[in-house]
Amino acid sequence: MARYDAIGRTYTATRRTDPRVAARIWGALGDARTVVNVGAGTGSYEPPDREVTAVEPSAVMIAQRPPGAAPAVQASAEALPFADASFDAAMAVLTLHHWDDWRTGCAELRRVARERVVVLSWDPRFRRRFWLGPEYFDHLIDEDVDPFPSLDEQVAALDGRVEVVPVPWDCEDGFFSAFWRRPEAYLDPAVRAGISTLANRTDAELADGLARLRADIDSGAWARRHADLLECDELDLGYRLIVG
Repeated sequence: MARYDAIGRTYTATRRTDPRVAARIWGALGDARTVVNVGAGTGSYEPPDREVTAVEPSAVMIAQRPPGAAPAVQASAEALPFADASFDAAMAVLTLHHWDDWRTGCAELRRVARERVVVLSWDPRFRRRFWLGPEYFDHLIDEDVDPFPSLDEQVAALDGRVEVVPVPWDCEDGFFSAFWRRPEAYLDPAVRAGISTLANRTDAELADGLARLRADIDSGAWARRHADLLECDELDLGYRLIVG
């Protein structure tokens, strides 16, 4: 809660629903009519045609939910204030890695869902397959990824199957890897403020990497090194939909 009370104040500026990612999540929900969205933040990816209850620990994030958004309960994933089997489905989007006890959170998702659990998460084996970390912030990225549970652990905890969710080149949701074909976006402080891995770092910690990135963009070195990416419309960067 404290983390997003501090870094989530401008979250809605760059973090919003991408319709292609949303289609995958909503499709996985199947015919569920009642859905609890855990770690709901400002409401991205909440299906508009279902009865949604949001759960979010940060008051700062809840305050940014738009008018007409689903009602939000201030609580943590590890202690959902609902009876067993209260909802047809439980969903969680790019939040599991922020939970204090992710295993307990996964158990809670399964406890309150009658039919299915849908979690958009990430496979940490992809930590070096996206250029931003290895080329510009190597040690910082490793520090953030080290505590991340393996995909196999996540799947086991949710008793689920896995679907690959590629990231479109023009992704509308500004999560960490969203700008893989738009490197200049990472120079924007507003973009970085919406990415917890970068928002948690001081200006001094990021200064060298940002300076090198700016120089590589200006000189054309980045474009030459990643000419293959400029030909891609979407890319597998480790984002996975786990459907339990």
